[in-house]
Amino acid sequence: MLGIRFIKSQPTVHLMQFRAGQMVREGAGLSFFYYAPASTLVSVPVASQDRPFILELVTADFQSVTAQGQVTYRIRDPRRTAAMMDFSLGKDGRTYVSDDPKRLGDRVAMQVEVIVQQTVQALDLKQALRASAAIAQTVQTGLAGQPEIEALGLEILGVSVMAVKPTPDIARALEAEARESNLKAADDAVYLRRMSAVENERAIRQNELDTDIAVEQKKRQIRETQMEAKATLMRKENELRNEQMASDIELEEKRKAFVAGQAQNSRTLAEAEAHRLAAVMQALENADPRIVSALASAGMQPGQLIAQAFGGIAERAERIGQLNVSPDLLQGLIGGGERKAA
Repeated sequence: MLGIRFIKSQPTVHLMQFRAGQMVREGAGLSFFYYAPASTLVSVPVASQDRPFILELVTADFQSVTAQGQVTYRIRDPRRTAAMMDFSLGKDGRTYVSDDPKRLGDRVAMQVEVIVQQTVQALDLKQALRASAAIAQTVQTGLAGQPEIEALGLEILGVSVMAVKPTPDIARALEAEARESNLKAADDAVYLRRMSAVENERAIRQNELDTDIAVEQKKRQIRETQMEAKATLMRKENELRNEQMASDIELEEKRKAFVAGQAQNSRTLAEAEAHRLAAVMQALENADPRIVSALASAGMQPGQLIAQAFGGIAERAERIGQLNVSPDLLQGLIGGGERKAA
């Protein structure tokens, strides 16, 4: 009505109003009435935006790969962005009058492609396939230093590279190579396991052999110790036997010496007794037998004297005609003998 209109922007939209080439007002989330025939509205979205990309690249070893990722950015300086690109709204206050808002993402993607291409060209195929995170870090750092990004007033929030894929033929070849490598690693693992088992078996047998050798050495030491002990015992027994024999010989010598001395003493005593008897016999040889008999009768008992008298009578029996012995005398002789026996 008469060109007066109302506009209301979101908090993520930086709205600017120009009149006669001069900025009248600006800010995020503004709402106001304006006169459309004399006003120009510029709407710059300041929210973060995602721009996916899929790039066909060539590695350092001339292999084709596909890099797929996404870059996240936002407009940090709306004035600078509006000065570089046309974000003006149409008469309806809703649509843009140019395609620049859509082309902003393309310009960012172009910068991303340049940096990714430079990064991938410096890597061979296998390195590129494993360098997704490194490529993303390199792209984010490179975009932050690009003059065009700075001139557009943009802020790079993040870059991610989801995958770097080779062509199907190369992928199958790499899969075959990896499969063969894995099979070889499996064969090597089996071989190493068998070798380890053989080494362990060898170690076990060596330990058993060492144990047997140690046992035999111990048995030999025990036998040598036993033989030494037996030899020592036999030597001691021989020494004791020799000492016993020497003691027996010494005792026998002493016994012989004792017997010889005793024999010598007996012989000396016998010689002395013989000499005494010879002297007595020589003294009695010239003596009267009656005197000798009288001397022998000294100290005899009456019965002995009567017996001696009877002996003398018996010696002269041829001269005796008749001998009468009274019973009293005989009884006396018998009784005296019994008393003596008792």
